Amino acid sequence: MDANQKAVMEKQIQTVIAALERNRMQGYYVPTRQEVPAKVAELMHDGDTVTVGGSMTLEQCGVMELLRSGRYHFLDRTAPGLTPEQVRQVYIDGFGSDALLCSANAITLNGELYTVDGNSNRVAMLAFGPRSVIVVAGCNKIVPDLQAAQQRVKQIAAPENAERLSCDTYCAHKGTCQGLSGGMTDGCHSPGRICCTYLVQAHQREAGRIKVILVGEELGY
Repeated sequence: MDANQKAVMEKQIQTVIAALERNRMQGYYVPTRQEVPAKVAELMHDGDTVTVGGSMTLEQCGVMELLRSGRYHFLDRTAPGLTPEQVRQVYIDGFGSDALLCSANAITLNGELYTVDGNSNRVAMLAFGPRSVIVVAGCNKIVPDLQAAQQRVKQIAAPENAERLSCDTYCAHKGTCQGLSGGMTDGCHSPGRICCTYLVQAHQREAGRIKVILVGEELGY
């Protein structure tokens, strides 16, 4: 982006951070993806038990490498050789972790996090469980309001993630959601549907549990 685009983007990020703070969430800004691992490390302690929600953003920022560095007790459901039952146990153990790291599908200018899941492990832990939640999101995930957040998932996040995961869904085949013109939960009825559970997080009862790192680059889907 050029200097003018960057200036506008940074103003929007400051608006979002102020709105997050009103909603009792902590907001941070880092200009580049290379700075994300250091900021994440600032928000955790060596030896913490850490879990993650599936996220291209974390991969693109180098956060996954940080988690596998040995500094943390990383609950890694993608570790080689795990049985389906062991993977399920990793999900369950995540609720008692010190920190959950993930991304959101959209963040509004009003400081609301909008997250949609298929398995629903991420939205479940975002809502309750881990003592600390660290959300990392690129500037491309900032939207004006919840209606725009819904459209972003239907037009961008769901189709691109379905393609990434080789899901046999309408959006993977057509490039957009079947329920684009409908309500929030409208869509296909494929067994592989990845938009099954919807979570909106606004004002938080537990102040500071959720930390949001906004990055001045486009990241993830």
